Amino acid sequence: MKREEIWGMSANELHACLVGGKQIDPDALADADYRGVSLGLPRFVERMTWKTFRKSFRRGADGEVSGLNVRLEQTGLEGKAIPKRDRRGREVTFGPFAIGPLPPTGTPFGCSTGVVFDYAPRHPSWHPIGRTRDVVVALDDAHELLLGALYVELAGLSFRTPSYFTLEREAS
Repeated sequence: MKREEIWGMSANELHACLVGGKQIDPDALADADYRGVSLGLPRFVERMTWKTFRKSFRRGADGEVSGLNVRLEQTGLEGKAIPKRDRRGREVTFGPFAIGPLPPTGTPFGCSTGVVFDYAPRHPSWHPIGRTRDVVVALDDAHELLLGALYVELAGLSFRTPSYFTLEREAS
């Protein structure tokens, strides 16, 4: 399946791809950058936030693979992935996350494969992003193209959002 096909899918089609996706080995993500494309959000929300972004994955000293988000200049779906920089020239990053298995109770998307990008362990309990999780599956065996969906946990309950995204491995 090609990324452009996914970008044009309805919410029901994206959900079917997510549920039918392949398991992800976090080790296959280590030391890789993936360009993301937000799907399913209203255009006015994308204009206020972003359509494209990067998720960077690194192996920590403890051997675990984790990730963080990098804001990109909005150059279009086919444009070059240029990180936004702050006044000091550093990449603007946010939302570090741990990578873990699907919870035993499942996710609100009903997936039986995939992993969860869990923002809670890397944020204080009062921080809103700490309530968010991404369920992510591979769409190919080589982990070149991934599909994810955002959900929110509040008071022990999980709620789906309309937000899906693709992640495509960037060339090294």
